[in-house]
Amino acid sequence: MKVHRHNYNELGESLGPYSQAVVHNGIIYTSGLTAFGNQAQGEPIDVQTRHIFSHLQTICLAHNTSLNNLIKVTVFVSDLSIIELLRSTLFGIYQDHLPASSLIKVEALFSTDINIEIEAMIAI
Repeated sequence: MKVHRHNYNELGESLGPYSQAVVHNGIIYTSGLTAFGNQAQGEPIDVQTRHIFSHLQTICLAHNTSLNNLIKVTVFVSDLSIIELLRSTLFGIYQDHLPASSLIKVEALFSTDINIEIEAMIAI
């Protein structure tokens, strides 16, 4: 069974030793995505979250699938005081296609302008 590693021009260059996504057995596994290096950096969590999901949508389109096929998301946040805004933003994105999900509170993410990181598994 082949493993396919992908980087997407629309998402910008990967600055670290990772692929933006790996596809195996009909599942896309994404690296953690953030709003770093774009207009959403430093914005509130709802803006950063929607930006991250626009990146996930780009990945989906590259593989002829959609966000309706989200299997699982893992969400890393550094501030739980914004949880209600995050939840309402995610409900708006998911609609009736709720994935399995984990929410992990971390001490900090790699930049003070980033308050959320999301990784996902998506069925093709």
